[in-house]
Amino acid sequence: MVGWTVGLSVVALSLAASGAAAPPAAPAPARAPGVSAPPAAAPYCEGEYADSYSALSPRARAFEQAEQKKYTYCVRSTAVYECLSYGAEGNVRRTRTAVSSHGTAFAYRQQAGETLLLTNEHVVEWPDVTSDAHPVDGVASGCKRVKDGLSIVENEADAYDRDDIPLSKAVVDPQLDLAVVKSRAPLTVMPWKVGRSAAVRERDVVDVRGFPLGVFNATNMGKVISAYDHDEYKDWYHDDFVIDALLSQGNSGSPVLAISCKTGEFELVGVFHAGYSRGSALNVVVGIDQARDLMNNLRRTPKRVQEGTTPLDALARARMAKRAEVSATPFFPFGSRTAAVFPRADGTLLFALYGQDFPRRVHPLIVMEDLPMASADEGFGRVGRVWFGGERGLLERPRGEQDAELQQQLARLLDALRRDATLAFSYQDSLPSSDESRQTFDTSARLAKTLERTIVAHRDLSDSAAELADRFAPDLTEPATRTESVLKNPPPPGIHLGLSGEPEGGGAAADGDSGARRPARTAGGKAGKGPSGK
Repeated sequence: MVGWTVGLSVVALSLAASGAAAPPAAPAPARAPGVSAPPAAAPYCEGEYADSYSALSPRARAFEQAEQKKYTYCVRSTAVYECLSYGAEGNVRRTRTAVSSHGTAFAYRQQAGETLLLTNEHVVEWPDVTSDAHPVDGVASGCKRVKDGLSIVENEADAYDRDDIPLSKAVVDPQLDLAVVKSRAPLTVMPWKVGRSAAVRERDVVDVRGFPLGVFNATNMGKVISAYDHDEYKDWYHDDFVIDALLSQGNSGSPVLAISCKTGEFELVGVFHAGYSRGSALNVVVGIDQARDLMNNLRRTPKRVQEGTTPLDALARARMAKRAEVSATPFFPFGSRTAAVFPRADGTLLFALYGQDFPRRVHPLIVMEDLPMASADEGFGRVGRVWFGGERGLLERPRGEQDAELQQQLARLLDALRRDATLAFSYQDSLPSSDESRQTFDTSARLAKTLERTIVAHRDLSDSAAELADRFAPDLTEPATRTESVLKNPPPPGIHLGLSGEPEGGGAAADGDSGARRPARTAGGKAGKGPSGK
């Protein structure tokens, strides 16, 4: 086009310089009688939403350009974490670290004297305890959240807090990564109706209004580049669509609007919540169809049933026992450690949890009995005896010596071991036939993803089990039982393994030690090595 413009300019100058007259313009063709002029070309609009901004009505354009009528707000989320450490003299130190982040929320309704706003779950929530699976920038792992807060601010640099608008949580949905918060202050509500994300198609134009980096209120424009993207990252479980608008941190929670072909006005079709870290302008939006119940009734979506999850009943127990009986490798991952399940002839299942150095060291940290129920209708099983182990062997801790907190920890641990074993065996059994068809391949791939998420989710529980083993493992003065006698031989009636016998490694018990059970020790009661000469 530039070349043509330059060429025409050169021709006009040449004609003027030579004194030649320009040729007369051709007359317009006559229109036949009774034929009206063709209508102006309308924006390309095949579906429910337009793929051109020219379809936007003057009213909608004027409202969006009005500076005094903004319905998106910058949300500041704060938290304080307390971390424990030890000083040089062994005293406990408590240090507190304050953190903050910024996102976007938009008001969509006023009811009962309050204004409801919609944003992302990750904008308003902080982990209870920091860990590798739930990190917080600037906070060490293992710190506990002791305080948090939400408020509307001008931007991320707003340091004057007396005019901040406090917010409170109404409902939070981790699966959708959405949250409804409320304010008692009257706020400008979004005037556009809630649309249908199911009607969004590729090449539809979208308008995103939010606070990039929490700095200022801005509008970004783009197009839908993929109408469907199922999201199963960590705790998320919902359907997204992908847009190419240039968004950044701080835009989380921004409303994504499309232009209706019928009215020429904006409609809410989604909420921006994440982007692909290794992509450019690949931003994913939660479809608004999934959030209607959350917005209207303040109800969370039902918790998803993960792939490979089966009810823990008598049938599941029979399958697990058969699988462990015929398998030479009854092992499965549990957090950052390895676990195994061993069946016994009396119908008991024994779950063993090993250390992180397995199989270099093969002694289990914990062995738990899972006793069969009297009736198949009563469930999977019940907690039996528990042994804690170390290099010297295993030592049973009877239920009478366990306080309520320890019993709850062991019950949660056994339930998690059952579920992880069921999931891992389902995945292992799916591998031989995974390449037979697309369906079997997809099933195996979904099981693998679910197993990976479960491994990450149970790291803390695995670490807690290792701490229990360190507290309650047999010391030099307590009798220890060989691992083989617990895992392979059913106990004779009336005899508890580990009650009798000398400590492994020879030598009689200490004077006055009759072999009777002792109360479970606390962490400070275990004998330890000191510096040489002390």
